[in-house]
Amino acid sequence: MRFKVGDKIKFLDEVGGGTVISVIDHRMVKVETDDGFEMPVMTSNLILDYRSGQHDDAQSKASHPAALFSEAVVPEKPAITEINPWGKVKDAPGVYLAFEPHEQQWILTGNLDVILINNSEYDLLFSLFLLQDDEMRGVDFSSIPAHSKMVLENITRDEISNWTTGAIQLLFHADEPKKIYMPAHINIEIKANRFFKEGSYVQSSMLRGKSLLVNLISMQALTVASDQEAVRKYNSEMAAQQSVVKKEKPFISKYQTNVGEAIVDLHIAELVDNIAGMSSHDMFELQMNMFTKTLKSAMENEYEKITFIHGVGNGVLKNAIIKALGDYEGLENKMASIIKFGVGAIDIIIKTKSN
Repeated sequence: MRFKVGDKIKFLDEVGGGTVISVIDHRMVKVETDDGFEMPVMTSNLILDYRSGQHDDAQSKASHPAALFSEAVVPEKPAITEINPWGKVKDAPGVYLAFEPHEQQWILTGNLDVILINNSEYDLLFSLFLLQDDEMRGVDFSSIPAHSKMVLENITRDEISNWTTGAIQLLFHADEPKKIYMPAHINIEIKANRFFKEGSYVQSSMLRGKSLLVNLISMQALTVASDQEAVRKYNSEMAAQQSVVKKEKPFISKYQTNVGEAIVDLHIAELVDNIAGMSSHDMFELQMNMFTKTLKSAMENEYEKITFIHGVGNGVLKNAIIKALGDYEGLENKMASIIKFGVGAIDIIIKTKSN
């Protein structure tokens, strides 16, 4: 409950009462007791003395009707303050809903401030809906400046259930935005038992005290309707791609010896640094894979001849290569130069359309 200067009050935890003579902040007021003493008191320890209030109000109406009219027509402004004027905000940019207990020493008792936090560089327009009496009701709508927070309500523990289910709609505005975001709709679902566990209340760089903090949405999770930086970057990248067209070198080029010619050595020592743990079958499969990969690359890039050095051995690899060539069209094979390679190499002649 919010008190104002002149309110007649009673103490909850002791006999007696007094009058509010000044408002220290939304949690504490200074009271002049009926005995004439002045003392600061937490608002959670006070209630209005309605009987005295009715009498005083009646007198006030008779003696100061203009002042009463003025008070009735001027609405109370919501409490909007900077998120963290005393330090650096470390929490991720976004929008948060916080429930901050008045009694920080006895965090599971007393009233709570319901605070909407706009931790972003945009002005925030919001519309808040809560499920009350099995019906969704629009309970508040307003705007919060960038890097600011608004106290939406001061609630008792009995009123917590009214704030556990609802929805909020958000709209972000800036005069010169780096990004334009789509409006956001977030459903609010908070388990009521969280309010009665001390571990639910955490310290945040956005508030002075501990609070039950709900991250409604982060700025990264918002849908971008227009990203000026991304558009400029994309246009720059496209221009660079158009001016310099990079073509990836074909696999066969590392074995090229002359224009349209290549030599590939299939000796296992040329393919791997260490054959430890490899079986004869593993080595054979590796050699055939290299044969297939280089031959395919040579054909795709219109090479005319590729020489495979298979070694002498028992002819297994050579015979496998000759057999595999039967799966291709437009190829001829012959023994490679004995003077240059001995009897352990084979030439593959690739007949292109231009040949």
